[in-house]
Amino acid sequence: MATSLLFFDSESLRPRWGWLLFLGIVMVFLGTVALVIMPAATLGTILVMGWLLVISGIMETIQSFRVRKWGGLFLHLTGGVLGVLVGLLVVTHPVAGAVAWTLLFASFFTVIGMFRLIAALTLKFPNWGWAVFDGVVTLALGVLLWVEWPWSGLWFLGLAVGVSLILRGWAYVMFALAIRNLATPIEIEMRRAA
Repeated sequence: MATSLLFFDSESLRPRWGWLLFLGIVMVFLGTVALVIMPAATLGTILVMGWLLVISGIMETIQSFRVRKWGGLFLHLTGGVLGVLVGLLVVTHPVAGAVAWTLLFASFFTVIGMFRLIAALTLKFPNWGWAVFDGVVTLALGVLLWVEWPWSGLWFLGLAVGVSLILRGWAYVMFALAIRNLATPIEIEMRRAA
């Protein structure tokens, strides 16, 4: 019996390769649209994130009353109410929310980029040049967002969502084509017999 190097059952996915291909094409298209209209994609992303905060805050508030005999009631209630308030603030002021989120990302990328760069230069583990490259690119992105802030708040999240959708969609397209081209167990046995 031959063992498969795949971590999934290719026979159950083979009939669905067309759907995976379709999903990938749609994601690439939506990512391209997001890149073309970056400010609108940024605002759309912010609105979705705001509503997710509101919904999760409501759920946490409800959960806090369901477990009121537990010692963490105040912690859950505070988190839930803050989630609702911050979510509503982001939904009612999406441009300010986009600017604030971009500032948060700029801080994150700057700190993480410096950390990765210093760690790679200090440790010099095998193939440490890639870690230096990662640190430099991450730090440069953080600095770019800082330099362009607050205007970077209007385009950064739309750019990030667009690039992410394109890359994920392209991965689905390639995965679907790979699934379609996998040999069936019968074809493998026929090749071995020949």
